[in-house]
Amino acid sequence: MAFVNVYFSLGSNIGDRKANILEALRRMDEAFGSHYQAFSKLIETEPMGFSGGKFLNASVLYRLYTTSAIDVLHTVKSIERAMGRTDPPEYDASGQRIYHSRIIDIDILFYGNERIDLPELTIPHKGIAERPFVMIPLMEIAKPSLRKAFPEYFD
Repeated sequence: MAFVNVYFSLGSNIGDRKANILEALRRMDEAFGSHYQAFSKLIETEPMGFSGGKFLNASVLYRLYTTSAIDVLHTVKSIERAMGRTDPPEYDASGQRIYHSRIIDIDILFYGNERIDLPELTIPHKGIAERPFVMIPLMEIAKPSLRKAFPEYFD
């Protein structure tokens, strides 16, 4: 069976932020049936696009048996809900996302070398190049194969 490298961004700005991220990783390990391959340092950042407490952010790489990106999305969203995240995506009248504080946020950044554009999932994740809280930890763990497949993010 084939494997796929899946990169995620994790963030938390409610409660014990470090414990929240570590708990999300524990749950991801359990759900995916494997331990992550790489985990970046935690960085502290200001919230972007809303007022709230500072975030802790990190990136993590899992090497997963080939499965659909949608299945992976459903898995991480289930973990978010199980950890207490209750805010569904919200948009203003112009279609811009409205952000809120959250106990955990898990986003799929890259799924192998695939580019996916579906109503519920876009990969590469939208706007990551303009988000230092994503790119700084991602740069730390990005494999050469990812950098080669998506040079627009790493040049």
